[in-house]
Amino acid sequence: MRLHQLPFFIPSLYPNRIWKGPSLEQKITLTFDDGPVSGITDWVLEELEKRGMKAMFFMVGDNVRKHPALAQAVVAAGHQLGNHTYRHLSGWKTSTQTYLDDVASCDSILADTVGETPRFFRPPYGWMSQGQAKGIESTKRIVMWNLLSYDFDWSVSPEILIRACTARTAPGTIIVFHDQQKTQAQLMKVLPDYLDFLVGEGYTTQLLEG
Repeated sequence: MRLHQLPFFIPSLYPNRIWKGPSLEQKITLTFDDGPVSGITDWVLEELEKRGMKAMFFMVGDNVRKHPALAQAVVAAGHQLGNHTYRHLSGWKTSTQTYLDDVASCDSILADTVGETPRFFRPPYGWMSQGQAKGIESTKRIVMWNLLSYDFDWSVSPEILIRACTARTAPGTIIVFHDQQKTQAQLMKVLPDYLDFLVGEGYTTQLLEG
C-alpha cells in the first residue's frame, strides 16, 4: 500500500524536525492529532491503559477549550502533550504572524487548562512555511512522522489499513492517528488491532525528548 510510504528525501529537506524516534530498542512512538474530543479521546485513553502504553497527543486549542476535562485526563494518565495550533490552521493558507499567534493561543489554553506548555509542535496537514517553522523552532521541537495510519481515509478498509501499518512498523517508528469525530469509526476498528500487534511483537511505546 504505497500511500503509507514517506518519500525518502523529505526528512533531509527539513533536518531540524523529528521524523522518527530512537531505534536501538523495540520501541515506537504513538501520536494522536486533533483532539481532545469527547467519545473518542477518552476511548483512546482506555485502550492505551489496557496495554500500559503511553502516547503523544497533539491537541487543537479550541478542542481543549470545549473539553478541558479530557485534556486534563490525558496529562493525568502520563501522556505527552503537543501543540497543534488553536484552530487547526493550514500554514500554506495563513500568514506567518496569524499562524504564530494561533500557536501561542494553543499554548495559552493548555497552560490555563492543564498547567503545562507543550515542548512539541506538529503542523496541521503536515505543512507550514519556512518562516512559520523558524518562529516555532525557537521554543519547540517540530514532530513529524514516518508512518501515517490513514485512519481518515474511508476509501480503504480497516483490514487493509491494519496490514499496511503493521507491515511498516519498525523500531523508532512515529505513527499518526487522529482522535477526532471524522476518524472515530475507522479508528475504533483499526487501533485495537494495531496495539495488539505491538504487544504481540514485543514493542513498547516511547515518548520523545525535547
